[in-house]
Amino acid sequence: MQLGKNELKKIAGLVMLIVFILIEGISILSNDPFGSTQHGKTDQITSLLLEQQTLTAIDTQRRSSVNKIVAIMSRYNKRMSDGEKYAIANEIFEMTHKYPNLNEDFICATITHESAKSWNPRVISPVGAMGLMQIMPATGAFLAAQEGIDWTTPEQVLYNPITNIRLGCRYLSELVDMYQVDGGLAAYNGGPKRAALWLASNRNDSTLFAETRQYVPAVRKLYDQFRREGVM
Repeated sequence: MQLGKNELKKIAGLVMLIVFILIEGISILSNDPFGSTQHGKTDQITSLLLEQQTLTAIDTQRRSSVNKIVAIMSRYNKRMSDGEKYAIANEIFEMTHKYPNLNEDFICATITHESAKSWNPRVISPVGAMGLMQIMPATGAFLAAQEGIDWTTPEQVLYNPITNIRLGCRYLSELVDMYQVDGGLAAYNGGPKRAALWLASNRNDSTLFAETRQYVPAVRKLYDQFRREGVM
């Protein structure tokens, strides 16, 4: 079996760490036979080992999450290049760490429904919402200012899947913080005022737009489906 570049780098890193440990061990025995500094050296080696284990665990989690996201994308968009899929998947993974109230399944479920199950970065709705997370230009300009993204044109910013996901996740995270998961979804689709009325009325669906009444359970269904599929 041929090893990839990432695997070779990891093996090289582990070999270097082992060599370092052996050298340090020899240094301890030769320079400090009575062990006066041995505890300090041991602590340093233990710290390096723990750091290496942490980095390995994070890398393993990233690869598992990215592979799962790519598999979901491939199910709905078979024409997108592998390079674009992995770039998008990596951005979604980053968003789950930036916003702890979002996870990969929830973001993927939202994008899947918002893009009409196309995962097409240039999808546009009849009312003008644009891109994977279907962001209206006025909302996008406001979010871009918060995120520090230069607002050039709606097409340039919102059809870019990376910036679209960055803006959409920022907005979705804020709404979930304010209204919890279902309320956040209702607010994302129908606006915060409608979501607040819905929650205040003990979820009386008559307070929501007809589209939002279908939207919340539809995203929830996709979320449960992706979550049951586990990590790939």
